[in-house]
Amino acid sequence: MTKTSLVYGIHAALHTLKYSPERVLELWVQADHKNTRLDEITTLAESLEIGIQRVPRKSLDKMSHEQRHQGVIIRRQTLPLQDEADLMELVDKTNNVLLLILDGVQDPHNLGACLRTADAAGADAVVVPASRGVGMTPTVRKVASGAADSIPLIVTRNLARTLKQLKDSGVWLIGTSDQAQQSIYEMDLTGSSALVMGSEDKGLRRLTRDHCDFLIRIPMAGVVESLNVSVASGICLYEAVRQRNEN
Repeated sequence: MTKTSLVYGIHAALHTLKYSPERVLELWVQADHKNTRLDEITTLAESLEIGIQRVPRKSLDKMSHEQRHQGVIIRRQTLPLQDEADLMELVDKTNNVLLLILDGVQDPHNLGACLRTADAAGADAVVVPASRGVGMTPTVRKVASGAADSIPLIVTRNLARTLKQLKDSGVWLIGTSDQAQQSIYEMDLTGSSALVMGSEDKGLRRLTRDHCDFLIRIPMAGVVESLNVSVASGICLYEAVRQRNEN
């Protein structure tokens, strides 16, 4: 049976139509809209010979279950999430792989933002555990603004085992901790690396932290003690990009 998911919002809908139109099964657009970007969506859909259902806003509100749809919803075929075997295959064939590992991120907005940032930074994949964290939801897809379909999301059933496999394959595991002595700016990120980020409230779990080769911190100059996980992920990923571009 084909699995499907709903895509909400203008940016996510445009990305779907541009990069994976073959997966679009249904398209609903607000009938009485006055938005030129929705016109762009309908024009693109018509050029792709995708049927358009123009419906009242109330119908979209009901379909979206209070998600912010911006006047457009797409139902599309969902790609299967990738697993540990796919991750190890990716590592084996990628020179200087760059991974983002999220240990127990609960907020779908944070996961979506992390996917978007990882895609923008050119990371090779994002890894999440099957339990203790949010999975792929419509909110994650919307916040990711298309990145949910462009960067691999690896779902592992045993994060500790996956971390060990990565280490055995020559990937350095670099965890983030407020208690770490070494700054992110002192760490060499030019080789194959996995940046390991903890949950929003508790940070890295002990077992995950113990598997890391290094622990680093992001210097904090103000009164705020910690950063949002998606912001911290962006800082670390782009420091890796900066170092790699200089070599």
